[in-house]
Amino acid sequence: MKAMILAAGKGTRVRPLTNVLPKPMIPLIRKPIMEAIIDHLHRHAFDEIYINTSYLSHAIEDYFRDGDRFGVSIAYSYEGKLVNGEFLDQPLGSAGGMRRIQDHCGFFDQTFAVLCGDALIDVDLTEVLRFHRASGALATIVTKPVPREEVSKYGVVVTDDSGRVLRFQEKPKVAEAASNTINTGIYLFEPQVFDHIPAGVEYDIGSQLFPRLIAAGEKVCAISLPFEWVDIGCVNDFWNATRLILEGRVQGLKVPGREIRPGVFAGLGVTIAPDAVIRGPVYLGSGTRIGSGVHIDGPAMIGANCVLQAGVRIRGGILGDYTRVTEGALLDERIVFAGKFIEPSGQAVDLVDTDMRWVLGDARTPPAEHPAHADLRTAMCEAALAAD
Repeated sequence: MKAMILAAGKGTRVRPLTNVLPKPMIPLIRKPIMEAIIDHLHRHAFDEIYINTSYLSHAIEDYFRDGDRFGVSIAYSYEGKLVNGEFLDQPLGSAGGMRRIQDHCGFFDQTFAVLCGDALIDVDLTEVLRFHRASGALATIVTKPVPREEVSKYGVVVTDDSGRVLRFQEKPKVAEAASNTINTGIYLFEPQVFDHIPAGVEYDIGSQLFPRLIAAGEKVCAISLPFEWVDIGCVNDFWNATRLILEGRVQGLKVPGREIRPGVFAGLGVTIAPDAVIRGPVYLGSGTRIGSGVHIDGPAMIGANCVLQAGVRIRGGILGDYTRVTEGALLDERIVFAGKFIEPSGQAVDLVDTDMRWVLGDARTPPAEHPAHADLRTAMCEAALAAD
């Protein structure tokens, strides 16, 4: 079976995480989001996969390569061009990216799936395929009900009793939404859909292709199934998804490493001082050192080769690889990633710009010296966020 993963977007709403990584490569307990998607496709016999890339394309292509180690075959469609030795990204939109692949090699010669590369899913794709074929639809959308107050973030789908789509509303106001059933960005198509997608232009599936199909009288259906769907649309989604995985609430995803204490998982080479207190769920990345008197209260994810010096207290949070936390500091539900000190809301300060290197730094460099006490260190972190 064939599938396409949409991975060309910039992920602007997930900054600063996407300053250094394309959104599909954001790690959830060591595993990029898109790796989990590929694993799920493979479980449902979708083993030929095309990925469209643009922003920071090399990060995706260098990691997944030809897909062999994931049990699938992968090819890529880069949307952009090389100008004076630099890549100029030119994303074509979700439907435009599909058309580019089809024009290039005719890849979509049978029923195929299209999924967004930035959401954790465990939907039964085998059942979706059965429904799609039985309905005789040109396109099938996987939908999901959400709390009504959330509908303005999504495309709303209106169907009749048989599941045939009657109309769409793209991110309507709550008061104007015709339903609370939304488009999850998971689709099945027949190859004839390309008769409705213009070539060589930016074109979107949700806001352009589907309304065009409905206007043309084509059969578009929707199926709503119970499944876990964790959309990583903002920093807070990343925070919540990490917590769900740590708490064992995402089917098909388990915390890696070895369980060294109840609810505490660790990679290789982790050292923990005898008097350190760690209450799960917590993941400790390989090579991490936990100093004397450290307290960690989960859910928390500590990356690889981190150093938590004596007396550090972590109450929830995510630390990226090679993070050093200075002696006595307190981090309360914060994210440290790519040189940024980040609140779950997405508010962030640069560690260098705010001279916080003596509180939080790179474990591969000598620690910066400062005469302040631990309470001042903590206060400085909090004040920097408040002032940003």
